[in-house]
Amino acid sequence: MVQIPKQPVPSSPAPSAVPTSADVARLAGVSRATVSYVLNNTSAVRISEPTRRRVQEAAKELGYVPHAAARSLRAGHSRMVLMPAPNVPVGPLYSQFLNELQWALSRLDYTVVQYGGVGLHGDEAARAWAELRPVAVLVPGGGLGPEGVHILKRSGARAVVTLGPERVEGAHALLLDHHGVGHSAGVHLLAQGRRRVGVVIPQKPGLEFFAAPRLEGVRRAVEDTDATVTELPLAYEEEAAARLAARWRSLALDAVFAYNDEYAMLLMRALQDEGVGVPEETAVVGADDLMLGRLLRPRLSTVHIELPSGQDLAELVDRVVRDPGGVPEVHEVLGARIVHRESS
Repeated sequence: MVQIPKQPVPSSPAPSAVPTSADVARLAGVSRATVSYVLNNTSAVRISEPTRRRVQEAAKELGYVPHAAARSLRAGHSRMVLMPAPNVPVGPLYSQFLNELQWALSRLDYTVVQYGGVGLHGDEAARAWAELRPVAVLVPGGGLGPEGVHILKRSGARAVVTLGPERVEGAHALLLDHHGVGHSAGVHLLAQGRRRVGVVIPQKPGLEFFAAPRLEGVRRAVEDTDATVTELPLAYEEEAAARLAARWRSLALDAVFAYNDEYAMLLMRALQDEGVGVPEETAVVGADDLMLGRLLRPRLSTVHIELPSGQDLAELVDRVVRDPGGVPEVHEVLGARIVHRESS
């Protein structure tokens, strides 16, 4: 074990006084109300551009920033949107969506805070989120129930929005139809003449929330045909993929839907190392349409997934914050279409 040597703590000078809005007002030669109007971007009061610039320059010179808690007290609610960190790996596609959403919310003057509550679930997690008094909570995946929604609303959350395959009573819902992802893959493989389809089931806690409906989607696609579906449990490890590839021919499968592109690339490499031809012996399909899949040889067939627009979701949050008394909205937002390349 490498130990980090302890360093003596240097003595530091006493902290200087924290600048206040009164200090900014004195330096800029305006009232404290004008400082508040300028720094909080209040549109109800007209402030001349020279005055606005003078206040901003004074605030910058003093290092002053508005106090979020005080601003929340004046407004009657915070501008914080809490986003609990997903408890499963989200991958590049979802990360891109989160970045777009955070940017759109910041443009609407919300502060986005990601909450990493490892080990917290259900109502316990909701209570931890509520302690921060967010004005809105965006919950990815599952785990939140009606009681959790009630806890959040009692704490002042005006908008509770879930992103997952099922709606939760009392919350606005963006329904992600993962059945459609599996169904698209299944229909494609049938059209390619494949009849013995394997479906990878990731052995990662939490991913069953997405994997189960994708499996069901493949099963639905092959209903009333002579095709069969075989579940393939697989850990995201090279050794696990190699073990599966070593017994591949004994499974007599001619196609595999590998849950997503990352599992597809893992398994395809193992199959090729084992001498299994792709797509000659086995067609391989992933999901997410990642750039890396286009760089493989053969190029990876995949299900292209359309996540909701970050801008649209930000506008939904803002609308609900402004008018929290409406009936919870439900939107189906996940689109899925096959992208046919050489691996199938």
